[in-house]
Amino acid sequence: MATAVFGGPDALTGGKENAAAPDAVVVRFAGDSGDGMQLTGGQFTLSTALAGNDLATFPDFPAEIRAPQGTLFGVSAFQINFGSTDIETAGDQPDVLIAMNPAALKVNLDALKPGGLIIADSGEFNKRNLEKAKYTVNPLEDGSLHKWQLLGFDISALTLEAVKPFGLGNKEALRCKNMWTLGLALWMFDRERGPLIDWLRTKFAKNSTLADANVAALNAGHAYGETAELSGPLRQVRIAPVESEPGLYRTVTGAESISYGLVAGAQLAELPLFFGGYPITPASSILHNLVKLKEFGVTTFQAEDEIAAIASAIGASYAGHLGVTSSSGPGIALKTEAIGLAVMTELPLVIVNSQRGGPSTGLPTKTEQSDLYQAVYGRNGDASIPVIAARSPSDAFDCAIEACRVATQYMTPVMLLTDGYIANAAEPWKVPDPASYLPFPATFLEEPNGPDGTVLPFARNERGARPWIKAGTPGLMHRIGGIEKNPTTGAIDYSPASHQTMTDLRKAKIDGIAKSIPPQEVTLGEASGKLVLVGWGSTFGPIHQAVRRARRRGLDVSHVHVRYIWPLPENLGELLAGYDRVLVPEMNTGQFKTVLRDQFLIDARPLNKTSGQPFTIAEIEAAIEQILAA
Repeated sequence: MATAVFGGPDALTGGKENAAAPDAVVVRFAGDSGDGMQLTGGQFTLSTALAGNDLATFPDFPAEIRAPQGTLFGVSAFQINFGSTDIETAGDQPDVLIAMNPAALKVNLDALKPGGLIIADSGEFNKRNLEKAKYTVNPLEDGSLHKWQLLGFDISALTLEAVKPFGLGNKEALRCKNMWTLGLALWMFDRERGPLIDWLRTKFAKNSTLADANVAALNAGHAYGETAELSGPLRQVRIAPVESEPGLYRTVTGAESISYGLVAGAQLAELPLFFGGYPITPASSILHNLVKLKEFGVTTFQAEDEIAAIASAIGASYAGHLGVTSSSGPGIALKTEAIGLAVMTELPLVIVNSQRGGPSTGLPTKTEQSDLYQAVYGRNGDASIPVIAARSPSDAFDCAIEACRVATQYMTPVMLLTDGYIANAAEPWKVPDPASYLPFPATFLEEPNGPDGTVLPFARNERGARPWIKAGTPGLMHRIGGIEKNPTTGAIDYSPASHQTMTDLRKAKIDGIAKSIPPQEVTLGEASGKLVLVGWGSTFGPIHQAVRRARRRGLDVSHVHVRYIWPLPENLGELLAGYDRVLVPEMNTGQFKTVLRDQFLIDARPLNKTSGQPFTIAEIEAAIEQILAA
């Protein structure tokens, strides 16, 4: 039932018998969009975290709800990089590719490192599936995979045999093969099955037959690794736990991290949280997570469209809640007029933009950083708002808290940028001590603030923020809205002088936020030198690793990663002026590079990628070497 054909060195041990275990391994699960690859990868991630390894994941799935089975555009993949050292990216090239059908093999093969291990379900390499994947001959048999190690066996048949006692139909039985595959992967990397068995029994608590069948498949895959007498590539590798500080750890995705951060931010502001959203990939998970947190004073509302979603959040802020909304680029475009309304009314509002490939509908399930212009400049009139960018799933927690702080302290909408990679990826997170965060309680005007008992809704405090007045507060009737107001009384006034004054005041307030954010520090390297890589958002991992490797080889290169996109840190221009060359890697056509050139008149150069895939470390290393060689 098993066939093994191998070529090239062992991906995990370099071809040496009894060699020391590697510091890190990259595994990619790939199959049809109905094969449960995201579920398999998620549970393998859980087992890896429980084993004490550091990790980073990259779920990569098609935009179609259900693409035709076995087709190239219906392939779903999940990559995990885990090890006994600090892991900051999902890995450049997989060491192991688990391909559940020919299409999964064809789509992902070029990414596999030379000598890497292919585990293929030979039972799916039939004539029909080969034709769908545009193969004229079976690649498992024609020698075309000689650069890699190949282990092909009939996972489908082995799964059917494992679950036969439970009387499932053929279709239901084959749905268990992802658990069979997961069992084999758990054996390969010496993972415990107990937590996953518990999870399966909880997931299928209402159907004990399905629970038992999936557990049987999991155990059968594990037993196959233990007992199958296969030479060559199939061997057990144990990755030692990473050294880490004592504390409470959990895995967290970017969407989960943002949700928890928003709740924490509202608690620190001593406000109830209102979330108004509309489903859109990849932002929908924030709503899904916040729905589960109602006991923390969270109200969630799924609106009929994007405009209603943000309008409800603005209304909630007017009533004294912390209003939050989220979307991706196309939805943010629809919200733009209402964002301008929040700017004019000067109400706190947090807007989460989980960026994806664009323009228009673009690449719904692929990652990109191409909404930076939209975030910084994308509104009619002079409508400046603060923009903050998270660099990783766990970092999104602190960024969400900071967005809440800025919004409530400066009475302004704030945009928090993540992207598809951050939203869906997972990494270990040391749960912080709540006492380590300073509260920033919101204050409301409770009595008239003008002469003779008048209300001045646009009087300014030392931060340039106007007072927050809850609608319906006795004696504090006032008017706010989208038409320009008098700088003192708040009455409608669109005279030239009033508009000039109000425009200047709103701009000065946003510019002044720079005084409350920390100075920009060098993330890695020196405060001056030949070359600095300036990053923002999810490019952090590959930039950091590439700069680290380059510095180990003696190259004069540093890394500066920017969280505050607008306003920029006050010392950033002076810091960047200390380097001979500035390179800005970003997943767009050079948007942050343009902002840096505009603000600091420096010769920032772009390194751009818009393929829908994150940067690899190797791509950035090559750019560093090319620039320094020139």
